[in-house]
Amino acid sequence: MDQPSRIPWPPLIYLGTIVSSYFLGKYYPLPWLPTIISDGLLAVGILMVAGGFAFDIYAIRTLRKHKTTVSPVRKADQLVTSGPFALSRNPIYLGNTVLTFGFGVLFANPWFFIAAIVAAILTNYLQIAPEEKHLAHLFGKQWRSYAKSVRRWI
Repeated sequence: MDQPSRIPWPPLIYLGTIVSSYFLGKYYPLPWLPTIISDGLLAVGILMVAGGFAFDIYAIRTLRKHKTTVSPVRKADQLVTSGPFALSRNPIYLGNTVLTFGFGVLFANPWFFIAAIVAAILTNYLQIAPEEKHLAHLFGKQWRSYAKSVRRWI
């Protein structure tokens, strides 16, 4: 098992859901909260977008520090269990999901919430499941121990 996947699903999924949510919100808007509430949520949206992005960067830097791939289609060189990987087995996908929810709050567009859930489900089946088989094949007992002690998402 040389690679977890042949298609880089996560960037395609999250980019597709963000773009489609934007256009669905523009042409088929869903009801949103009253203005007085949604204006107060602007800061929450900004924090969610910044937090999701920061978590992504932190995870990427951690992978690079351990000299292993960031690419979802390349063979893992090491099993990384520190930094954000001590909190979630998939911190980049978690960060992308938080980022998508944050865009929903920021743009007052409920389509982003639906898209974030769909993206997480698709990522779970199309990327995470094959990735976990790949890691189990490469790292055996070390992977199983890690998988028992750290949750897949949060």
